[in-house]
Amino acid sequence: MSPPARGRPVGRLAPTPTGELHLGHGRTFWAAWKRVRRAGGTLIFRVEDLDAARCRPEFVQGMAEDLRWLGLDWDEGPDEGGPHAPYVQSLRLEWFRDVWLRLQRTGLIYPSPHSRKDVERALGAPHEGEEEAVFPAALRPAAGTWGNAAEPGAVNWRFRVPEGELIAFSDAFAGPQEFEGGTDFGDFLVWRKDGFPSYELAVVADDHAMGVTEVTRGADLLVSTARQLLLYRALGWEPPSHAHAPLMRDEKGRRLAKRDGARSLRQLRESGVRPSDLTARWEQEMAGWEGRCAPIKN
Repeated sequence: MSPPARGRPVGRLAPTPTGELHLGHGRTFWAAWKRVRRAGGTLIFRVEDLDAARCRPEFVQGMAEDLRWLGLDWDEGPDEGGPHAPYVQSLRLEWFRDVWLRLQRTGLIYPSPHSRKDVERALGAPHEGEEEAVFPAALRPAAGTWGNAAEPGAVNWRFRVPEGELIAFSDAFAGPQEFEGGTDFGDFLVWRKDGFPSYELAVVADDHAMGVTEVTRGADLLVSTARQLLLYRALGWEPPSHAHAPLMRDEKGRRLAKRDGARSLRQLRESGVRPSDLTARWEQEMAGWEGRCAPIKN
């Protein structure tokens, strides 16, 4: 699958249907829409539903309704069609397996039987927080023993991260970023033993295939960008630019999250909140973020 020729900017809205969108989601998706529309670009709506245990079909329609209530629109997607269909990741597994095979041929990924608990045990203490513990190099299989599998099979596959290498990029909102392989992040999953690609592989594969030139998402995914830049390099693909919006937090300083019952856009709609009251404030906030770097251009 070849990406379309790059011309005008291409952005994407890529929600995960595990619950109703909250204010933080709304602000980030609005920022993605605003930057691309301001530059006269194309916007894609893509459903990232690879977490089979938590994703629900009923949330897909609700997400689209909530975003349209905010005034957002898109040029391609499940409801609009387009040249890069299907726009639902669970329907794109053949493409993801093809990308896995390309990575497997580079010799940079390997089968790993170790669970998250195994990683924590090897580190000597439970890992706290949401970010995955840094995978210890001691758990890698010996080089030359990884084999040449034609299918991922029922096992986890990890990307071998170059230890000590600095992965740097300039972010349109967060400014200059730098992460060290083996310290800030370790060997990461590219394929899960349940038969699905990891988030890192799936978004790189689809952003490339759909010709995405800018990814706007939350600042909690900054380290994911470092991982994904390694995948782009391994695959010989040009990466998009990135804009990571600051996370929205509640009155106690906690980041908004679906699982914590953060107030949803649907609840705001039903309570009579006007979209313009939200977007006017977001316009001011984004102007401050963009003070770090020039906005996207044609």
